[in-house]
Amino acid sequence: MLVYGKNVLKEVLNNNINIKKVYVQKGFKDYNLIKAYNYEEVDKRRLDKLTNGNHQGIALEIEDYDYYDENKMLAELPEDAFIVILDHLEDTHNFGAIIRTCEAAGVNYVIIPKDRSVSVNSTVMKVSAGAINMVKIVQVVNINNIINKLKKENTWIIGTSLQDSTEYTKIDYKGKVALVIGNESNGISSLVRKNCDFLVKIPMIGKINSLNASVAAGIMIYEVIRQRGNNG
Repeated sequence: MLVYGKNVLKEVLNNNINIKKVYVQKGFKDYNLIKAYNYEEVDKRRLDKLTNGNHQGIALEIEDYDYYDENKMLAELPEDAFIVILDHLEDTHNFGAIIRTCEAAGVNYVIIPKDRSVSVNSTVMKVSAGAINMVKIVQVVNINNIINKLKKENTWIIGTSLQDSTEYTKIDYKGKVALVIGNESNGISSLVRKNCDFLVKIPMIGKINSLNASVAAGIMIYEVIRQRGNNG
């Protein structure tokens, strides 16, 4: 996996992530940080081609992100497990922000699908501000399959939807709970919607009828925390 940027470099070094190779722009000022690694000096044009954003003069080839094992998660679920399921989220900035919120709120697991969805990359690492290394992220083949498995473990599945739903503060979030956040454009899919035990909504008072996915996730996550009395 290729990641880039000075903040990502610091996160990689702080968490002892295996660095395979470093590409550094000629004139990079912080050579002392990378001198122990296999690095190659390149011009800005090549670094621009390697990356897809503001690389700040450095890119690193690291091991692919090690997702948490699905079966291990199911075997160890605590009685008050709090899980966030992202149903085909597409925006990496939203994903990174949600991970950061999940870490701050003590969410046990974040679940994402393998296909047609965001995955862990350089942008997610940067936006999460280090939280990516402290949250158990599980990548699954099928969202509905994992929902059914969680139900067998007595987990309540709560989806976010503006239609045929209850105000989010009116639901009891105690016990094992999996909160489903939908795609930015289409929300949760129809089959996932049918598999939810409850559908909840955040009231929209203004003219805008939806919130950014990471904002909605933050509101929902902290309602669960509020009800559980986890105030730190």
